Amino acid sequence: MGTIAVLGALDTKGAEFAHLVKSIHSRGQQSLVIDTSVIEPPTFRPDIPAETLAQAGGSSLHALRQHADRGEAMRVMALGAASCVNELYAAKRIDGIIGMGGSGGSSIFATAVRALPVGFPKVLVTTLASGDTRSLVGVKDLVLIPSVVDIAGLNRISRQIIQNAAGAMCGMVDARSGEVAIDKPLIAATMLGNTTQAMDVAREVLESGGFEVLVFHAIGAGGCTLEGLVEEDLFAGVFDLTTTELAADLTSSPMTAGPDRMKAAGRKGIPQIIVPGCLDFAIFRHPESIPEKYNGRLFYPWNMEATLMRTTPEENRELGYLLAGRANEATGSLAVLLPLRGLSLLDLEGQPFWWPEADQALFDAIRQRLRPGIPLIEMETHINDPAFARRAAQTLLELIRL
Repeated sequence: MGTIAVLGALDTKGAEFAHLVKSIHSRGQQSLVIDTSVIEPPTFRPDIPAETLAQAGGSSLHALRQHADRGEAMRVMALGAASCVNELYAAKRIDGIIGMGGSGGSSIFATAVRALPVGFPKVLVTTLASGDTRSLVGVKDLVLIPSVVDIAGLNRISRQIIQNAAGAMCGMVDARSGEVAIDKPLIAATMLGNTTQAMDVAREVLESGGFEVLVFHAIGAGGCTLEGLVEEDLFAGVFDLTTTELAADLTSSPMTAGPDRMKAAGRKGIPQIIVPGCLDFAIFRHPESIPEKYNGRLFYPWNMEATLMRTTPEENRELGYLLAGRANEATGSLAVLLPLRGLSLLDLEGQPFWWPEADQALFDAIRQRLRPGIPLIEMETHINDPAFARRAAQTLLELIRL
């Protein structure tokens, strides 16, 4: 039997949370209810009252009610909830956490669980579970369940959604009881479908070297997650095979990982391999979402959710300077590898994105900007050539063992 933290406002959504708690208990799990109410007293007694959260957030319920500032109340309760949840986790008093809410409640819940590790069960039933949810999920494995209807009373739909959420959470908690500890050191890697072949070969080399490889999909969220987990000192090395998120940032694509991409490993001094994989394109979503300024450019419909735009020599030159600049900031050991015969499945002689002049502009910029002392390994191969993948992986193993 596990203990599941239930976090949310018991004043405005008391009936819904009571139903959630009942559903958790019916599946043989215990609950620990944490109240985030500010406006009114809770409709049933929590295990941790809202006053405790308000004090942990640097205020009091009395002060929050007097000031009647919703933004300030949200901030204080979010900070208090985060402090409370972290203490419960550190004391091993909870085995999972679940919440429900609209925009305000979801924001408080997301803040509260942000410091919990990957793998710890986190479920949120929310009205915001559609569109861009990065502000909620961040770089963690928070499971979002659409509430479908607003969380405003119990009805035939909300009851079923809440019961499903309780079942999902209880299942996660049960699954954790069968965990098998893995003590191999970790390597973070980046990949897209365009570099899968290379990653498969490289992963075999890295795993043969005694490492477990975590591969991140380089479509914005993947890069953000990698950078966030690197900051937590989880990795012995970073195999950055696919850096296309730099192109997304340059072209204002929604698949950007932001301005901190490729910085965490260098800042932490973690050995890393950098490859300009898939910098021959930027990823957009549906064709109608592409800015008009890119009309007339070369596009490739990769699938129903992704349209790739070929980068130009001018963009590649800028990307080369950017990649080298990030590499130059690194405080640890690293190497940059260039596959001179193409950067993706589409950037191959005879394929749609084959444009040697554009690739050459990228390579020249990297050569010009990269500071002395950083190994620059150039190979007359395509990025998916097994020889390139093996060389890149073996180089990372050598850097780690220095």
